[in-house]
Amino acid sequence: MPSQLESLSSAFSAEQENYLRGFFAGVMQRPFVGQNAAGQLTCQPGTGANLAAPQEEMFFGTPVSDLCAEELWKYQSNPLDLWDELLRTAASNEAPNAENRFRLKFHGLFHVAPAQDSFMLRMRVPGGVMTAAQLRGVAQIAEQWGNSRIDLTTRANIQLREFAPKNVVHVLNSIRRLGMSSLGSGADNIRNITASPISGYDPQELLDVQPYADAMQNYITHSRDLFGLPRKFNIAFDNGGVISVLADTNDIGFVAVRVAEGRNVPAGIYFRVLLCGITGHKQFATDCGLLLLPEQAVAVAAAMVRVFAENGDRTDRKKARLKYLLDRWGVERFLQETEKKLAFPVLRVAASECESRGPVDRAGHLGTHAQRQEGLSYIGVCVPVGLLSVEQARAIAEVAERFGCGELRLTVWQNLILPNVPTACLDEARAALLGAGLEISAGTVQSGTVACTGNRGCKYAAADTKSHALEIARSLDSAFRILQPVNLHVTGCSHSCAQHYVGDIGLMGVKVDGDEGYQVNLGGGADSDQAIARQLFPAMKYRDLLPALHALFDRYMAQRRDCESFLVFTQRHSIDELRGMCATQQGDIAS
Repeated sequence: MPSQLESLSSAFSAEQENYLRGFFAGVMQRPFVGQNAAGQLTCQPGTGANLAAPQEEMFFGTPVSDLCAEELWKYQSNPLDLWDELLRTAASNEAPNAENRFRLKFHGLFHVAPAQDSFMLRMRVPGGVMTAAQLRGVAQIAEQWGNSRIDLTTRANIQLREFAPKNVVHVLNSIRRLGMSSLGSGADNIRNITASPISGYDPQELLDVQPYADAMQNYITHSRDLFGLPRKFNIAFDNGGVISVLADTNDIGFVAVRVAEGRNVPAGIYFRVLLCGITGHKQFATDCGLLLLPEQAVAVAAAMVRVFAENGDRTDRKKARLKYLLDRWGVERFLQETEKKLAFPVLRVAASECESRGPVDRAGHLGTHAQRQEGLSYIGVCVPVGLLSVEQARAIAEVAERFGCGELRLTVWQNLILPNVPTACLDEARAALLGAGLEISAGTVQSGTVACTGNRGCKYAAADTKSHALEIARSLDSAFRILQPVNLHVTGCSHSCAQHYVGDIGLMGVKVDGDEGYQVNLGGGADSDQAIARQLFPAMKYRDLLPALHALFDRYMAQRRDCESFLVFTQRHSIDELRGMCATQQGDIAS
């Protein structure tokens, strides 16, 4: 160190030299204890970290000073421990500050100002299964404290809206009395666990996956450390049956598969594991090479979530989803870290060892269909863009109890299903639903239409997605005799809650010269139709959109090959060709 002091260049001023001499003197006086390469203790700096210096506190392996704001809030106070704040919010009847607005999402409460100066409650419905009594209770809550409406979501659960702050405690206590929960339904948590909606009733299914969805939720509920992840996390269980649960859009998708005799593993039913679906970022979940016994699935999911919690990025929320951890690590390292947490080995088996999946019925969630139980059917009820009045909810509960088993199933298509209706009672059950203003069928576009909340209830949305989605779907269905299903996904912003990149038509809300408009995408699909939609127009005013779609469908109807679907038609044409087809009598649409 003296040689460093002596070597101070004459280029420094006297003031600078005095500062540097003082700095080095301070370094010399600071105690240092480190380890050399041989593991011996040394007092000489430069051999690694100073173990005698104050150590910065860490949070999941990240220095606290590097945490983003949301992670710092979690570090300072666990959002699960917020009951006193909930009581204060109710007593003051005031909106929470930014910090507590984030924490309240852990309890399913979203303050949605400025779209609405009130709270939205998002509930958990594992596997989408509810009882008629629960539906009645939820309707009562919505009527007493909300806006007398239930919103069905694209994760097969429900949202209730327009609660005043003073009523949030009443609402939470009421849903608990129903045997339901909203805990962890928002923010950085495992969102509602989805499962094939007719699991247990599906004639084509390989495995009833509803027990696994229930078990996964129960495990989360009893595992405090599975709350407060780096970002949100989606898990789905697919039975390999007729109705898709869109497992390939989830962070983890468990898909039931069959292995036939004569393969390298014993014949039977297993789960394949898909990882890192995040379609808002244009990525589907892909097979990671694991073949699991069904009873291993929940434990493997718990291990994977913990690996993510311990190693995900807590400094940059834009890079905090599971996808980005695997981008850094690779799949193999992620699986190795997962296996370290398991007390049993897992099989690495190529997907080619498994039989191909049976066909998916894109309209199977609507109408009447025979179950695998002889003499029983399920009824798929159309709830356009998921908007259900409390009167209709009570009517559905009545039909479920009178004609079914008192159970209903929600779907990722924002509709619902009434199972176990005796075939002899179908006509009477349908008449009861019709009497409540509910349909069990829809046009080929409306049957595949989903929409997020939109700007009527979400501050991020740039357009009134639900109204626009219904107008588009009904207009196309009335103008064209479309035979194959067309999925229309309408989302209000880049968060892509309605998964616009997997729709035959995918629309994302944008502002165009101050007006509501959409980015227009075509040709997306999931499952056997898996594809990320291509961008047709980056921005188009809504008033121009419907004429453009009519022009496009005119060309589709005139030029399709045999019974070619709209999806296949759009995929075999270039973007320039499709843009040309959208030209209207008012002139070309600017791209």
